[in-house]
Amino acid sequence: MTTRIKINSNGSIRVEGDFEIVDAEGQVFDVAGRTSVTLCRCGLSQKKPFCDSSHKGQFIHESKAFALPPPAPKPDK
Repeated sequence: MTTRIKINSNGSIRVEGDFEIVDAEGQVFDVAGRTSVTLCRCGLSQKKPFCDSSHKGQFIHESKAFALPPPAPKPDK
């Protein structure tokens, strides 16, 4: 199953499909076999990195898709 990431307006990031979430040290979060989770992007969740809906009424960010510019060329070594 393809991984799908949806940026919800005024809310979380929804991850669906086949995925693995790791912390800064590379340790894997145990998502108990789930095929979808929501990640916090407001910073208010008590269960970071996962969303607990603390953002409701406190986080406003309308998400609309756009094209990124091409990546910068990598410098020669």
